[in-house]
Parts: sequence; C-alpha cells; structure tokens
Amino acid sequence: MKDGVIMKEQAKETRERRCASNEQVQHLLKERKQLLSLMLQVSSEGSDAVSVKSVADLEEFNQVLVDYIAAGHFGLYDRIAEGKERRQSVSELAIQIYPRIEQSTQIALAFDEKYNPENNEDELNHFQEDLSMLGEELATRIELEDQLIQLLLAAKS
Repeated sequence: MKDGVIMKEQAKETRERRCASNEQVQHLLKERKQLLSLMLQVSSEGSDAVSVKSVADLEEFNQVLVDYIAAGHFGLYDRIAEGKERRQSVSELAIQIYPRIEQSTQIALAFDEKYNPENNEDELNHFQEDLSMLGEELATRIELEDQLIQLLLAAKS
C-alpha cells in the first residue's frame, strides 16, 4: 500500500515537472515568434530613415530579443544546469549544444547594447549588416533549440 502511494506521488511530481517544461517551451516559442515578426519589421524599415516609429520598433525589438534570450536561459537551460532535468538524453543534448547557444546569446546581447536607443544614439551605419549577422546566429540557435524542444516533447509521450 505504501509503495503505491509513493509511486503515485512520484508520477504526480513527474507530470508537474513535464507540465512546467511544456509551459517553458510554449513561452519560449511565443517569444521567438514575436521576435521574428519584429525582426522582419525592423529589417524592412532600413537604416536610412530613423523615424520615431523605427526607433520605437527597434526598442521593442531589442526588448523582445532580450526576453527571448532570457526565456531560454532562465527557463530551459537553468533547470538543466541546476541538475533538475532527470531525462539523461535531454541533459546530454543540452550540455552538447549549450556552448553554441551561449555564443548566440553574447552576440544578441552585444547587438542590444549597440542598438538599444536607451544606451546609444550612434548612427545606424552598420545596422543592416549587424541585423543580418544576428539573424544568422538566431537561425542557428533556433535549430539547436528545436532539437532540444523536440527531445523534451518526445520524452513526454
């Protein structure tokens, strides 16, 4: 009888952890979708006409960029780094891809630092080039995150 209660409690804890993982994944995907939409918007505005609208769009883009990066780090990766992920395949993949994720994080934060209207009012001479490089980094990051997400969701079934 006692073993049955323990097994039920363990099953409940597993369901709660998996539900939390699913919520973190959904949050990350929501942030990603918003980021990609804003990236398209700011890239189409170009660097020639720095209007109030484009400055506001760039500010929003940078905020969502930082939010997206944080959603990965403080959501998915933090749990794994703290040893809270019990699925070995998920932990192994996260450890394997994390250095590349961290590289994209540094590039994204440098972009935010350089182009955040609150931090800097420099000209946007290299904006399109930097945005393009950021886009390439984000594409790599998304591919890696998708591998992890797929494994997380497959492990739930």
